[in-house]
Amino acid sequence: MRQTTMLKPAEVKKEWYVIDAEGQTLGRLATQAATILRGKHKPTFTPNVDCGDYVIIVNASKVVYTGDQEEKKFYYNHSMYPGGLRTRSIGLMKREYPVELVEKAVKGMIPHNKLGDRIRTHLFVYEGAEHPHTAQKPIELKVNK
Repeated sequence: MRQTTMLKPAEVKKEWYVIDAEGQTLGRLATQAATILRGKHKPTFTPNVDCGDYVIIVNASKVVYTGDQEEKKFYYNHSMYPGGLRTRSIGLMKREYPVELVEKAVKGMIPHNKLGDRIRTHLFVYEGAEHPHTAQKPIELKVNK
C-alpha cells in the first residue's frame, strides 16, 4: 500500500529561480511563476504548507500579451470612497507600471488566503535585466512561449 507523504514546514528545501520575461506572454509567464511559487512542480507538494520556491522575474517591461487587449482590458481599483474607482488599461499598465502588471497577473493565480499572502512575498519582479539576488545563485528557468 502506498502512503501519501505530508511535508512539514521544517522539511521544506527552497530554491531560487529566475525567469526572463522578454517576449513571453503574460498569462503563460504568470502560470509558470505561480506553479513554482506554490510548489506544485515538486513531488512532495502539500497544499497546506508553503513548500514553493522563490521566483525572480526580470525584464517585466518587455512582456507581451495576445490579441487586442491593449485598449480593451482594464484593471480596476476602488478607494471605497464615492467616485473612487480607478480604471487603467493594460497598455497604460505596461508603459507606466510593468512590475505591478506582472505582480497582479501572478497574484490572481495564487490562493487568496493567509498561505497565499506568505507565498506572494517570495515573488520578486524587476523592470530591467538586473536583480540584486545573485548571492542566492538562482537557476535560470525557460518558459514556453
